[in-house]
Amino acid sequence: MEVDMPAPGRALARAVRRLMLPAAVLASALLGAGCTTPQQRAERAQAEMTQLIAIFGPACTQLGYAANSDPWRECVLHLSTRDELHRLGNNSGAYGAWGPGYWRGGGYWGPY
Repeated sequence: MEVDMPAPGRALARAVRRLMLPAAVLASALLGAGCTTPQQRAERAQAEMTQLIAIFGPACTQLGYAANSDPWRECVLHLSTRDELHRLGNNSGAYGAWGPGYWRGGGYWGPY
């Protein structure tokens, strides 16, 4: 049951919830990385790259890159990075992770 709290409290609660998941993922990744061998990490990286090639490889081939060439691989990585930023968002703007909506009225400082 959520308690009805003023706008600054809701914004702070949203920010805390938004930061908790990445922190938990990072903590589990750091803990999990210590328990894997270099061979397991290499296998996982190879599996990730195979998946990226299956997803983005045909697009890079259609763009005119020769399959399995270095520029083609760079295209695959570029498209995967672009897709990830599009899905997850890029928090490197002037407002950072808070976003412009947080600072334009109704945020921590109110609508001033």
